[in-house]
Amino acid sequence: MPDDRVEVEEEPVSETRLSLTADCGSCFGLCCVALPFTASADFAINKEAGKPCRNLREDFGCGIHTQLRQKGFNGCTVYDCFGAGQHLSQGTFGGTDWRREPKSAQQMFEVFPVMRQLHELLWYLNEALTLAPAKPVHADLRELLARTEALTGGSAEELARLDVPGHRQQVNLLLLRTSELVRAQVPGKKRNRRGADLIGAKLRKAELRGADLRGAYLIAADLTGADLRDADLIGADLRDAQLAGADLTGAFFLTQPQVNAAKGDPSTRLPGRLTRPAHW
Repeated sequence: MPDDRVEVEEEPVSETRLSLTADCGSCFGLCCVALPFTASADFAINKEAGKPCRNLREDFGCGIHTQLRQKGFNGCTVYDCFGAGQHLSQGTFGGTDWRREPKSAQQMFEVFPVMRQLHELLWYLNEALTLAPAKPVHADLRELLARTEALTGGSAEELARLDVPGHRQQVNLLLLRTSELVRAQVPGKKRNRRGADLIGAKLRKAELRGADLRGAYLIAADLTGADLRDADLIGADLRDAQLAGADLTGAFFLTQPQVNAAKGDPSTRLPGRLTRPAHW
């Protein structure tokens, strides 16, 4: 059966007016304040939600940005807000930061995770619209994308009241259908490892083309030389997964944070929309 899927080897054309790429220079360091840290392999310190990280500068930049991994802040290097930070800072709150307007701080920090989830959903919906086999649901995808973007334009009060899990479920149902349509174009039997516990699994050179790996735990799994073409990787945990020589060409619903958390090398093949991490 011919694979008529559009290879996503170039930056997908965005259907939304919003930027889904983080612009830290236009953000008030929200991920460095709003989110909690727990001392672990990902963070060198404990930090409460709403408390500024000790490395946050007065200009909202990171004082150890070029040394995050060396200083024990690996978690920061694999985080992406999908553009939610600058949208909230410059749009929702009109460019007034929480230091100049302390009364807005708590509300700003509370709705940041909401905006981040909406932007992540926009990312998935945009990608789904680049997939040719999903054409039967493109109209539904565009409608849901427009609704999601409209939600991001709400006030801080409206964002705080938003039923994010309910909206996310609607999006997920459509993304599931998209996945089924795309993977159906892949010849041969496809593996279903959705939500599977594959922590530390030995999957060297595994044939996983067109596999359903949604939400799979692939922490520290050995995927050296594995064939992951056209696999659905939405929500898969790839922390410390070995991707040396793996082929992820056409893998979909794969995000930059997932790639950043894994371990690859120059021979790892990635979809063109993603950037090869510097630490590889």
